[in-house]
Amino acid sequence: MGQVKEYQLFINGEWKTSASGETIDIISPSTEEVVAKVQNGTAEEAIEALKAAEAAQKEWKKLPARTRADYMYALADEIDANNERLAVLLTKEQGKLLKVARFEVQVTASFIRYAAEGARRIEGDIIPSDNPNEQIWIQKIPKGVVVAITAWNFPLALAGRKLGPALVAGNSIVIKPTSETPIATLELGDLANKVGIPKGVINILTGPGRAMGNALVESPITKMITMTGSTPVGQSIARAAANNLTHVQLELGGKAPFIAFADANIDAAVDAALHSRFDNCGQVCTCNERMYIHEDIYDVFMEKFLAKVAQIKVGDPMLEETDMGPKVNASELKHMEHLVEVSVKEGATIAAGGKKPEGKEFEKGYWFEPTVLTNVTQNMTIVHEESFGPILPVLKFKTFDEVIGYANDCEYGLAAMVFTNDMNTIMKCNDELEYGEIYVNRGHGEQHQGFHNGYKLSGSGGEDGKYGFEQYLEKKTFYIKHTV
Repeated sequence: MGQVKEYQLFINGEWKTSASGETIDIISPSTEEVVAKVQNGTAEEAIEALKAAEAAQKEWKKLPARTRADYMYALADEIDANNERLAVLLTKEQGKLLKVARFEVQVTASFIRYAAEGARRIEGDIIPSDNPNEQIWIQKIPKGVVVAITAWNFPLALAGRKLGPALVAGNSIVIKPTSETPIATLELGDLANKVGIPKGVINILTGPGRAMGNALVESPITKMITMTGSTPVGQSIARAAANNLTHVQLELGGKAPFIAFADANIDAAVDAALHSRFDNCGQVCTCNERMYIHEDIYDVFMEKFLAKVAQIKVGDPMLEETDMGPKVNASELKHMEHLVEVSVKEGATIAAGGKKPEGKEFEKGYWFEPTVLTNVTQNMTIVHEESFGPILPVLKFKTFDEVIGYANDCEYGLAAMVFTNDMNTIMKCNDELEYGEIYVNRGHGEQHQGFHNGYKLSGSGGEDGKYGFEQYLEKKTFYIKHTV
């Protein structure tokens, strides 16, 4: 392979080598080769970036929101113009299909454009006062410096999802991508400079969470933390932010139930269940993590479903004909193997997959077969522990109350999927399912104008749409006494 690029820290509009003198190897999940090196940044460099962001935000917030939006439109255009290059980097660092990576780059740009469209909708209120000759004004203002911590499954899209509304609202940002998949996100630094975004408004750091991450979330400079990742990490961030009462927005784990009632369109449900489990090698927070099929349609459903699972082609994510790439790293692969082993010990049957695929092309890399487990019971580990990979437990159910009880028997509450043509059933699911997003008669996949939020241990705050944009704004109230 060619020369490995070494990325630096992006602080105050400049690229900087870390004082630690250390780098982190970015490993290809497909080949286990080093595809890039990034800086192992320090806590001191985290504070440097926060101070740069704080200084820049003082001027950035004074710009008209429309002007800030114009910078975002320009950045989105540059992202689109670099689609293929960024997509290749995403595939190299994360292992996702190249065709999916291209789509992720498009989504990154559209997240930013959608936020820019809201620049003229930052609206306050004028409220009547109880006192004579007085009005109450409520103004929306930026919070200040936002720290954005992103996950490895959709690193670039998650950066765009947070960067767009943060900057349009008048905040500055420090982005910390995960050490597994930082390189496409780091490329945003050069694109920001190219379109003239003022120095310090965007900063991008790489380094260990225990040192650099703690410095970012514990600093009094930080006025908001927006994080996508695992529930344990989110809990630790919330604890670390507590001393300063920093606003924390968290999108965390999920264990989405997929429910097909007896009247479901079986073919549509099979297709949705397939893609909602195995897209991105199952590494999606809203994925179909456990499937409940009504006993009246179970046999027909499973015959069709397993036939389609058998057709999934695992292999090189750069090839157009590939349907599923590798897991992101070795520890994730071991987690898959562990979950299958535990499930079998607890009584489950492997109906498909269950292991690393055979063949010379799979000797290197973190591959795992599309796996379906049957004869599963509600008390099994696989029904409750998030797999975040291509393993799907399947259970039968008889009644509405039974399946709702099963679905809500979970510490997470991010997403659920329901297939039925009965409006009464849909409305009862709406009333009783304890999930922030419910997809009816389709698979997972939120839209920009919706609201992506979870209940229970799936997070707090939420993202997207007008409600997500509100997260990045503070309110200031004026009591205006005047004379007639």
